Amino acid sequence: MSHVRLDKWLWAVRLYKTRSQATEACKGGKIKIAGLHAKPSREINEGDEIEIHTSGIIKKVRVKKATKNRVSAALVPDLMEDLTPAEELEKLQMMRQLNYEKRLRGTGRPTKKERRVLDRLKGKK
Repeated sequence: MSHVRLDKWLWAVRLYKTRSQATEACKGGKIKIAGLHAKPSREINEGDEIEIHTSGIIKKVRVKKATKNRVSAALVPDLMEDLTPAEELEKLQMMRQLNYEKRLRGTGRPTKKERRVLDRLKGKK
């Protein structure tokens, strides 16, 4: 088996859009393996469980196969298994629904007054 860096694997299985984003997540303490913060240069092995703290949820994945090359989205299930609990996925779905705004076609951008009302409803100000 070849040696694969954690940041390169996270990028390869499309958990991060760029390798530099994966590296920054590791450096920022958002990635854990076996409960310990992982550096970007840590080598991963098959069977490792990785916790990824992102956008208010904790995503858990298990490494099925290590690869250095980025793969298509259709091949990702062959390389990792998603172990994220259903509660975390529901939390993500709820956050998406709360942030969703629907504007009728043709109404244009909200005015400054409308934006203030929207911000107050969302609790931003």
